Amino acid sequence: MLFSDDIELFYRLGVAIAIGVIVGVERHWRERDEPGGSRTAGIRTFSLIGMLGGAVGLLEGAVADHGGPTGLVTVGAFIAFAIVFAWFKARESEIDRDFSVTTVIAALLTFLLGTMAVMGEMQVAAAGGVALVAILASREMLHRFLKTLTWPELRSAIVLLGMTFVILPLVPDEPIGPYGGISPAKTWTLVVLLAAISFVGYVAVKALGASRGEVVAGAIGGIVSSTALTVSNARKSLAGNEIRPLAAGAAAAGAVSYLRTAALAAGLAPAIMTSMVPPLVAGAAVFIAAAFLLARGQGGTAEPPPGENPFDLMSVLKLTLLLVVVAFLSRAASAVFGAGGLFIVSGLSGLADVDAVTVTVGGLLKQGLAADTGFLALSAGVIANTVAKAVYAAVLGKSGFAWWLGLASALAIAAGAAIHLAVLAIQASG
Repeated sequence: MLFSDDIELFYRLGVAIAIGVIVGVERHWRERDEPGGSRTAGIRTFSLIGMLGGAVGLLEGAVADHGGPTGLVTVGAFIAFAIVFAWFKARESEIDRDFSVTTVIAALLTFLLGTMAVMGEMQVAAAGGVALVAILASREMLHRFLKTLTWPELRSAIVLLGMTFVILPLVPDEPIGPYGGISPAKTWTLVVLLAAISFVGYVAVKALGASRGEVVAGAIGGIVSSTALTVSNARKSLAGNEIRPLAAGAAAAGAVSYLRTAALAAGLAPAIMTSMVPPLVAGAAVFIAAAFLLARGQGGTAEPPPGENPFDLMSVLKLTLLLVVVAFLSRAASAVFGAGGLFIVSGLSGLADVDAVTVTVGGLLKQGLAADTGFLALSAGVIANTVAKAVYAAVLGKSGFAWWLGLASALAIAAGAAIHLAVLAIQASG
C-alpha cells in the first residue's frame, strides 16, 4: 500500500490543497482590484489546482498498487491540465495585453507540488510551495534590484557561482606535501569563502549603508572565518573604504568567533566549559560594544562607489595563500613539537584558526589531559588568534583600521581575563 493509514492520506491531500491556497492568495491579492470573471485563476482556482494535483497523486498510487504503469496518470493529467490552463491564460493575455507567463508557471508548479505532497516527500513539497509564494510575492523587490544591478556586480556573481559549482567539484581533495599536506579542494574552498565574504559585505553595504552593512557582513563572516573577514576588511581599508565601518565589521566578526568558540567548547570540552565560556562571552560583549560604537561613527551611511568590484580575484588568491601558509606552518609545528609542545602548537594554530585548537583540546581532554592544561591551551589559541588578527590589520590595512581593531581586541582580552579571575575567586571562596 502507498499509505500507512487513512489519516496520513488525508493529511497529504490537505497539504496539497494548502499549497494551492497559499499560492492562490498571492495571485488573487495581486489582482484583487480586477472585477469578477476577469482573471484566469484566483484563490479558489489555485486551491482546486492543488487538490487536482493531490487527486492525481492518489490515482497514480492506486494504479501502482494494482501493478499498472508508473507515471502514466501523472504525465497524462499534467499535459492535459497544462494545455487547458495555458489556453485560458492566453485568451486573458490577449484581452488585457499582458503577456506574462508567471501565472501559468505558478499553476503548473502548484499542480506538481500537490502531486508530490501525496506521492513523494511531503516536507519538500510544502517547502517548495512556500518558496514559490515567496518568489511570486517578491516581484517588485526583484524588479527594483535588477534596475540597480551593475555589470561588475553581475560579473562577480557569475564568477563566484562558477568558482563554487563548476571549479570546486573538479579540484582534487587529496593533500599534497608533508605534515598533512595542503588539500587543493580545501584551499579552493577558502578562495570561495573569501570571495563570498567580500561579495556579501558589498551587498550588505549597498542595501543597508556602510555602518549597518559592514556589521551584518562581519557577523556573517565571523560564522565562517573571522580571520578571513578581518584580512578582507584590512584590504578594503587600503582601497579607500571608510575605516570605522570596516573596523565595526571586524569587531562583529570577533564577537561571533568568540561565541562560536564558546559553543564548541561547551560541546567538545565540557570539562573546561565553566572556566572557558564566561571569559569568551565577556570578550564577545566587548567586541559587540565596539562594533556598535564604531558603527555610529561619522560617514556610516555611504554606499559602495558606482562600478566598484564586489571582490578582486587576485587579491582573494593572495589572501588565501597567506592563510594557507600560516595553517601549513602551524601543522608543521604541531608535528615537530608533538603533544609536549601543546601550548606552542595551540598558539601557532591560533594564528589561522581557533576551531582546530578547540577540537584538538577537546580530544585530548577525553584522553586524560588535565582540565587546567586544556583551559590554558585553548586560551592560548584564542588569544593568539585575536592578536594575529590585530597584526594582520596593522600589516595589511590602514593605521586607523588597525588602531580601532587593536583597541577592541585588547579590551576583549582584558575583559576575558578579568572574568576568569572573578570566576576563580568565586570558586575559591565557595
